[in-house]
Amino acid sequence: MDPLSEVLSMLKPRSYITAGFDAGGAWALTLDDLAGRIKCYAVMQGACWLSMKDMEAPVLLQAGDCFVLPSGKAVRIGSDLSTEPKRASEVLDPSRSGEIVTYNGGGDVFLVGSRFEVNGRHAEALLQTLPPLMRVETSADRARLRWSVELMMEELQEARPGSSLVAQQLAHMMLVQALRLYLSEQSSNDIGWFAALEDPQLSKALRAMHANPAHSWTVQELATQAGMSRSTFAERFRHKAGETPIAYLTRWRMMLAGEQLTHGRDTLARIALSVGYESEHAFNTAFKRVMGISPGRYIKATW
Repeated sequence: MDPLSEVLSMLKPRSYITAGFDAGGAWALTLDDLAGRIKCYAVMQGACWLSMKDMEAPVLLQAGDCFVLPSGKAVRIGSDLSTEPKRASEVLDPSRSGEIVTYNGGGDVFLVGSRFEVNGRHAEALLQTLPPLMRVETSADRARLRWSVELMMEELQEARPGSSLVAQQLAHMMLVQALRLYLSEQSSNDIGWFAALEDPQLSKALRAMHANPAHSWTVQELATQAGMSRSTFAERFRHKAGETPIAYLTRWRMMLAGEQLTHGRDTLARIALSVGYESEHAFNTAFKRVMGISPGRYIKATW
C-alpha cells in the first residue's frame, strides 16, 4: 500500500456518527468531542467561522469547502463566534447518526460529514503529526470529492432503507479524497510525515520505505529514490518531517512490528526480520528505544 493508505489502515478509522447539520441565526459550537477522533465535514450551504487554539485568526468556511480536523485541539465553529457556544456533544447526539440535526431553526448554514473513531494503538502519535486543520474546495475539478459529498447529502435527506450504512461508506471516501486533495496542493508549511508526503520528491522516498520497510535503507539510497543529493535530501526531509529519514524509518518499522505483535500470529524472530532486523536482540533494543516498552510487555498490554 501507499503511505497514506497504510497510515489510515493503522488508524483504523470507523465512522461513528454521520449526519447533516442545519443551523440558522447566530450560533456557535465548541467541538468538545475531538480527542482520539477525526472530523471531516463539507459546507453545502451558507458560511461559518472556525477558530482553533494557536490559530492566528478565525477561518471563514464557505459553501464548497471541505475541512478535516484530526489533531484533537479545541475548536469553535459558528456563524458568530462572539455568541455563547453550546457544546457539540450536547447538540450532535450520536444516537441520531444518519439524520439531519436542525439547530436554532436551521436554514442558513448546512454541513454534512462524519466523525471517525480511530482505534489503532498508535493513533494519538499519528494524529499529532497531522495538520490541525486541512481545508480543500469541493468545486472546480474536484469531481470525486464533490460526488461523495453530494451523494451523502442525498442519502441523509431521503432516508431510504440502508441510507445510514451508505452514508458511512461515503464518509470514508470523503475523508480519503479530502486528504488526497490537501496533499496535491503542496502549499502547506506544516511539519510531520504528512508534510513530507506533500513534497513530490520526498514522497518518493517515503513510498520506497513503506513499500519495503525491511530493506537496509541508507540516506544515500533514499536520496537517490527522491532524485536529490544526499545532503539536500537529508536537510529537506528533516525540515519537512521534523526528524531524520532513518529516525522516521525506524519509528515506522516499530509501529508495523507493534501491529504484528498485537495480532500474535508470528514469532518475534519473524517479526524482527520483517522490519529489517536479523537479530532479535537488535530488534528488542530498537523497539524499546522507540516505543518505550519491550516487545514482551507490549504484547501483554494488548491482552
